[in-house]
Amino acid sequence: MFGGGGRTYDRALTVFSPEGRLFQVEYALEAVRRGTLAVAIKSREAVCLAAQIKIPSTLMDADSIDKIFQVDEHVGVAISGLHADSRALINYARVQAQSFRLTYDEPVRLSMLVKAIADIKQQYTQYGGIRPFGCALFFIAIDGAGTQIYTTSPSGIYRSFKAYALGSGESSAREYLTENYKEDLSFEELIHLSLNTMKESIDDDLAKETTRLAYIKSEDNKFHECTKDEIDNFLKTL
Repeated sequence: MFGGGGRTYDRALTVFSPEGRLFQVEYALEAVRRGTLAVAIKSREAVCLAAQIKIPSTLMDADSIDKIFQVDEHVGVAISGLHADSRALINYARVQAQSFRLTYDEPVRLSMLVKAIADIKQQYTQYGGIRPFGCALFFIAIDGAGTQIYTTSPSGIYRSFKAYALGSGESSAREYLTENYKEDLSFEELIHLSLNTMKESIDDDLAKETTRLAYIKSEDNKFHECTKDEIDNFLKTL
């Protein structure tokens, strides 16, 4: 891949290798896999999103490191991969959500919002002079279709899941979810499963300073990001 004729395929975004691969897109996918772990799980009544952050220096304020963001009243998102790339796409998603409200006087369907983001990502895989977005966005929402989890890939692919994990340790997390997920989970079980999935899939211990948690309940359809005290209470019940 790095020697001889393979170097052309390695450097050029718009050139396929003889095996039908776009190496720059694959490198962007690797940036996602090296990001910190995020886990999303839904039941019939709620959907939650848990994520880990890494603090690179003791001099850094941990509160300044964001992993989970609110997009609309009923939509939240976690990021995996390059934060700067993610920020640009989240800002775009917020504008699209507000534009939909102004135009139709109702909240945007998550499937429509995710498709718009995926379309932008796909465009960045087929033009010279640009590079793919090195991030995946992990959306949760409750809309007219019920509880929702969607992911977007640097390649422009988007998928819906009942439970999923992205980032470092994602293979172990997905295996744990496959073994333990049930559709009729209560809200408390939903939170516990998301935190236990992270606990079983990462090397570090879970702590309120390095854990981010958010959820949406069908009783109000409002995105809620947990405070440190709330996260600490949940961790104590594991």
